[in-house]
Amino acid sequence: MYEAVVAELNHLDGPDLLAPLVTDLFCGNIALVSSFGAESAVLLHMAASIDRSLPIITLDTGKLFAETIAYRAQLTALLGLTDLRVVKPQADVMRMLDGAGALHRRDPDRCCHIRKVLPLENALTGFKAWISGRKRYHGGLRADVSTLEETDGRLKIDPLARFTRQQIEDYLDRYHLPQHPLLEKGYLSIGCVPCTVKCGSADNPRAGRWSGLSKIECGIHRSPAGAASRNSVSSAS
Repeated sequence: MYEAVVAELNHLDGPDLLAPLVTDLFCGNIALVSSFGAESAVLLHMAASIDRSLPIITLDTGKLFAETIAYRAQLTALLGLTDLRVVKPQADVMRMLDGAGALHRRDPDRCCHIRKVLPLENALTGFKAWISGRKRYHGGLRADVSTLEETDGRLKIDPLARFTRQQIEDYLDRYHLPQHPLLEKGYLSIGCVPCTVKCGSADNPRAGRWSGLSKIECGIHRSPAGAASRNSVSSAS
């Protein structure tokens, strides 16, 4: 469906890629998904420089660090974002499947599925394209991320896929963007409180996510959740 767009723009990165997609090709039909994590300020700044009214979808799993919530408010005000959409899991699904709030201990994939994957799927309804902040240097399943790809009938855009760590740091410095407060405490990648530890390196910044488990992604990107889990959760909602 989007082959022509991919062929035309795949050589572009960063704001050069974002601008025609946000202001022309998908104007009114595109959203940016942000965790307001360790490197989120870069992509958010690029987007705000193009259109501050671009919908920004962020997931509040109910288990975020207080510092992340404060950082979200700080960046939203600083960048003048006018359409921040804080998306939460469905209350009835949470009561049925994680009433005690301990699902992450016995089934982290399913926990991510009901707290992140399902809410995001609902939030993206009606959009033809969405933007994420994956980068190849994060490794794992992200090592070969494309800047543009079609997934689930939408165009998925990763403007920073080919950026290096140094380019990210240089951008933060150039525009004097504030860093996530947990960076100085040793967190290089920041997710939910129970599943994030102080860990990671320049070569593997996501090492502190689900430390000690084989799990390396929450499920938003190529979800690892099993079909049975998906079906049971979907039917519950």
